[in-house]
Amino acid sequence: MDGEPKKEMYDLLPIHLIPITLNVLPTVAFESVMASVQQKGITFPLVVKPEVGCAGVLFRKIDQKEELRKYHQQVPVEYIIQELITYPMEVSVFYVRHPTADKGVVTGFLHKIPLNVTGDGFHTLEQLVLLHQKASIRVGELHSKHKENWHRVLQNGENYMLSHAANHNRGAHFFDLKEHIDERLVAIFDEISLGINDFFYGRYDILCSSIEDLKNGKNFSILEYNGCGAEPNHIYDTGYSLFEAYKEILKHWEDLYIISRYNRKQGIAPWPLWKGFRFRMASKAHFKMLQKVDASIR
Repeated sequence: MDGEPKKEMYDLLPIHLIPITLNVLPTVAFESVMASVQQKGITFPLVVKPEVGCAGVLFRKIDQKEELRKYHQQVPVEYIIQELITYPMEVSVFYVRHPTADKGVVTGFLHKIPLNVTGDGFHTLEQLVLLHQKASIRVGELHSKHKENWHRVLQNGENYMLSHAANHNRGAHFFDLKEHIDERLVAIFDEISLGINDFFYGRYDILCSSIEDLKNGKNFSILEYNGCGAEPNHIYDTGYSLFEAYKEILKHWEDLYIISRYNRKQGIAPWPLWKGFRFRMASKAHFKMLQKVDASIR
């Protein structure tokens, strides 16, 4: 549930449904990194993120070579370079299927909009941030990342992206799409998940051209698949009370428990308690280190 490597997930997903991806070790010379980027056919702008990470920490959109060089020099862990997918709509699809069933269920469907502000020709970026409900609680972080534009007056109607990570922890806003959950949507994720032996429970984060295209199985790319550690993020911004949110989490944990019991009967033994505890502590330390590095990189 913690410390899940992204490469394991990408290696299981159909290659035509994921962005072109390159794993990079921090010890590799930067010119070798650039040679691999060119060999893979990845062009600027591109995105980078840690191989083991979460909550949008150290996720960056990189526009040019020197920005990538700086990131490479400052990030002390293995990270991913990925082509920038430009479909206009990002969604999350939470999917659950019992291992013996041919069909699953979509328990949550969200439209995710990254943190942004819109200019009015009068206020500076700083003032727009202070006026924004979610951005105003991240002033220090946003000032660090947008210093060069902090006192600039945004033109009327100008959209300014404060974060490219459509993550709740990064201030993204979620819109519930549950009314769009139907047999066509479920069938798309049945097909993907049935092709992978152990994708019974988790959240697909996807960029697509539209909901209709996604249901038709075209014009979409899977940015990530989050397994048993995935949060049912449809509890945020969508009208859930605290009690209802806990109830939704517990419902998903019950599904996860049933699947885990089944897997154990198939001979997949759980880790010993001490091994799990040590791994959990190492994962927490790793994430804390990533947060510290994230705060130091613009």
